[in-house]
Amino acid sequence: MIAKLKGHIENTGDGWAIIDVGGVGYMLFCSTRTLAALPSQGTPASVEVETHVREDHIHLYGFATGQERDWFHLLMTVQGVGARVALSILSALAPEMLTQAIVAQDKAALTAADGVGAKLAARILNELKDKVGDIAPATITQLNLAEDASTLEAVSALVNLGFNHGEAFGAVHQAAQKMDVTTIEALIPAALKELRQ
Repeated sequence: MIAKLKGHIENTGDGWAIIDVGGVGYMLFCSTRTLAALPSQGTPASVEVETHVREDHIHLYGFATGQERDWFHLLMTVQGVGARVALSILSALAPEMLTQAIVAQDKAALTAADGVGAKLAARILNELKDKVGDIAPATITQLNLAEDASTLEAVSALVNLGFNHGEAFGAVHQAAQKMDVTTIEALIPAALKELRQ
């Protein structure tokens, strides 16, 4: 199983790059974000790799960062998300933006990716809301710190009622976006309404 390649960039194209490692050219399928991060042709490069072995092919998927590779792997656990769609999502959303979209249950952010409709976006949000903390705890902490005191109190109250942190944060975030004034008294019932939908 290939997990990382170090070599020189031989060539790049629409959705792929070839990295020369000791005279052997490895073709990697990549997101546009990774392709943009790769150095110019002939320049040394190090790329994180996810290897997929099937009966009829071996595909290598390349990533500029380990976090992007981890997200690719996590996205592929969702029914209906294959490698092409996962790369499309990672092309549209940086890992930290993807974390924010899932925590906030932002369907519109996911549907910005090619091949992701409303139904698939809803499935991704639903299936990954409890897993996002494992892959990006630092980003979730930053999101929490960015919220005001009322929002944090509302999230805490919902967690105390038995909701998990991701659900609570997403519901409070959605409720807060629809309100002019975000007091704790208004946020909790509005967030509970979001959770019931």
